[in-house]
Amino acid sequence: MNRTFVMCKPDAVERGLVGEIVARFERKGLTLVAAELKTADRALAEAHYDEHRDKPFFGELVDFLTRSPVLAMVVEGPADNTFSICRTLIGKTSVDDAQPGSIRGDFATTTNENLVHGSDSHESAHREIDLWFPNL
Repeated sequence: MNRTFVMCKPDAVERGLVGEIVARFERKGLTLVAAELKTADRALAEAHYDEHRDKPFFGELVDFLTRSPVLAMVVEGPADNTFSICRTLIGKTSVDDAQPGSIRGDFATTTNENLVHGSDSHESAHREIDLWFPNL
């Protein structure tokens, strides 16, 4: 089994979309092996977005992620490309490019608040799972 990290961001929790989002992963045949509703502190949010630290929008990302609870999840699938399957379900980052049928294509209204995060590689999945679920 292959694991990846997925997160319902604050806007998804605030809009009551968590159940719909989780259901899409489960209907695809993926399994939640860990999930926690939590409010990220600044240190966790900064570590999560560390690759963007030198970009002008870094502060906005951190502020957004810490404004209200998120649902952090570890998702497991039978394929070596579980992270890729999740990213396809999530949809493109820009709402203008997000495909109908994807989570972002169906529910996101702005690119800055696009509902869901999903690891983009095996390496980022391991790093993000260790950050959000250090005891897993």
